[in-house]
Amino acid sequence: MGRKMIFLLIMGVLGAYYLYTPLPDNIEEPWRLAWVTTRKNTITNLALFVELLGISHFTNIVVFFMSFQEVPPTSDENVTVTETTFNNVPVRIYVPKRKSETLRRGLFYIHGGGWCMGSAALFDTDFLSRRTADRLDAVVISTNYRLAPKHHFPNQLEDVYNALKWFLYHDVLDKYGVDPERIGISGSSAGGNLAAAVTQQLKDDPDVKIKLKTQSLLYPALQTLDMDLPSYQENSHFPVLPRSHAVRSWSEYFTTDRSLENAMLFNQHVPVESSHLFKFVNWSSLLPEEFKKGHFYNSPTYGGSELAKKYPGFLDVRAAPLLAGDNKLRNLPLTYVMTCQYDVLRDDGIMYVTRLRNAGVRVTHDHIADGFHGALSYHGFKVGYRMENLYMSWLSENL
Repeated sequence: MGRKMIFLLIMGVLGAYYLYTPLPDNIEEPWRLAWVTTRKNTITNLALFVELLGISHFTNIVVFFMSFQEVPPTSDENVTVTETTFNNVPVRIYVPKRKSETLRRGLFYIHGGGWCMGSAALFDTDFLSRRTADRLDAVVISTNYRLAPKHHFPNQLEDVYNALKWFLYHDVLDKYGVDPERIGISGSSAGGNLAAAVTQQLKDDPDVKIKLKTQSLLYPALQTLDMDLPSYQENSHFPVLPRSHAVRSWSEYFTTDRSLENAMLFNQHVPVESSHLFKFVNWSSLLPEEFKKGHFYNSPTYGGSELAKKYPGFLDVRAAPLLAGDNKLRNLPLTYVMTCQYDVLRDDGIMYVTRLRNAGVRVTHDHIADGFHGALSYHGFKVGYRMENLYMSWLSENL
């Protein structure tokens, strides 16, 4: 009996340690977030264990489990849902069923997932897309793109850009009844990164005659230089997107060589010859005072010359839109940025808001004081519904 009691006690302590997730006091529905975190940690730890055994890559295991959350392109009473390809890139299209006397606005949406997971077919992505189409009476194009670790930068960017350019052809817009003067782009997390990058690229493309009216960036990842921003430090172990996972996603975007990930974890991946780029991500000058409290800016530690030669993508503005010069930021479309307090990517979005405003771009910034990374996509959270209403309201007024 004594051994059984000791065994049960040990299992109870380990179970409590595994299930217990310390959360800030202002997090609404902490029990729901704890449950999401437990499920996520279970899959993550299993994937890491399988990878350690050399059976499969970490991401492949996570994608396998995520595939059970995919839903078919099913139409409902409000929205017709179909699938096709735009320039050989798979997309899912949402068209409201109610009659419209005028051309509809169009929204090109890019899912998140760290450039290595996720799809337009995931339940949460599908749910948001059909809600957007119905609430805004808009045609929504939800695009897929090739994923790491099989595909690396710039494949993801090229897929999104090629699909977007296809959508912007007059014949395609006419087919779906979209007003060419009311088209926006939107994306969350890695999708926000891709949205910002293709928006910058589209502005200078002489072959594209139709320009975007808006860009909406939801907790976007925008820079690769500084992995020790205040938000990275404050939320280093926050359960939804800890610093280690964010850094690995960034690294996987460029290579499966773990040496880049290790250098990024120690913030020693940027070569000295690229030191001029740090002015674009210097949080001491780009963050409002409220986000700098308790933090002191340290001069960058350089390294990674060989890594930069092998994987130059992490210094490419197409991968890190915050590295764009002011001239590239000028005349970008009307912009919406949503950031969350409990998110390692918080400061990326806030710094982009500052830089865009300094360049003369009209920007609306909603900061969610009790929000966390991905909250808009986790179905059922009250904070997620509040975030959705803010996002939809802005689109309704500006798109």
